[in-house]
Formats: sequence, C-alpha cells, structure tokens
Amino acid sequence: MNRIEEVREIVDEILLKMTKDEARRHAYLHLYGVSQACALIAAKRKENIELSVIAGMLHDIYTYANLDSQSHAHKGAEMARGILKSLSVFDNDEINLICAAIYNHSHKSAVHGPLDEILKDADVMQHILYNPLLDIKQHEQKRFDLLKIEFGLEG
Repeated sequence: MNRIEEVREIVDEILLKMTKDEARRHAYLHLYGVSQACALIAAKRKENIELSVIAGMLHDIYTYANLDSQSHAHKGAEMARGILKSLSVFDNDEINLICAAIYNHSHKSAVHGPLDEILKDADVMQHILYNPLLDIKQHEQKRFDLLKIEFGLEG
C-alpha cells in the first residue's frame, strides 16, 4: 500500500467513530477536499505532492477526533506526528515538514515554508469552493485572490 493510502486508512478510522452524521460528512469533505487541493497546488508549484496530500489529510484531524477546534493546529501537529511515527514509513525530515505545515496552517496572514503555504492555500480554497455563495473572510479573500491569479482565473 502506498503512504497516502496508509494515512487515509487511519483518518477514515478516526472519522468513522464520529457519531454525528453531519459532522462526519463535513470532516470527510474538508479533509479529502483540502488534500486534493494540496495535490493541485503542489503540482502547480512543483513541490512534493505526496507530502502535501498527507498534510492535507491530517491538518484538522485533532478537531474531528476530539470535536474541539481550540488550538487545533498545534494539537493537530502533535497528533499527526504520532500517527506518522506509528506507520514507520516516514523519515524524521518528512514528519517534521508535514507537522510544521499543520502547526502553521491557521496563521493565514504569515508566510512560512513551501509546504506550509500549500496547506494554507488549500485550506482556503476548500473553504471557499465548498460554498462560493457564503461570505469570504478577509484573510481568506487575499489568499484566494492570489490563487486565482496563480491559476489564471483572473482577468
């Protein structure tokens, strides 16, 4: 099995334990949607698609596992580290890159490393594309405007 599928298997196990159908549906849509957006953005930027997809799958895992979004990025990075180590298929550098991206993904106004920025942009993209008729938060609008330019959707 490839590493993406190994991570998805664990994520699915966690999400299947959610008792509220609506919350579980949102969790699947968001984690898989961000993961797919990570693949697209990483490909465009010529960055590591595999690690980007995995960061997307795990970025909000703490929130969905615990139904708690308080400090979810920091707690999620810790939880992701445990998941990745348990699989024994990632080296420390890969784990550190993925966990740093998860740790930083809530800081949308700051600029971090390439994987961090892919995850932040994918998170914004999924939020907006989930329902384009909803109001867009200011910090997300700026990132989304830049993404539209990057993907040739402006003008």
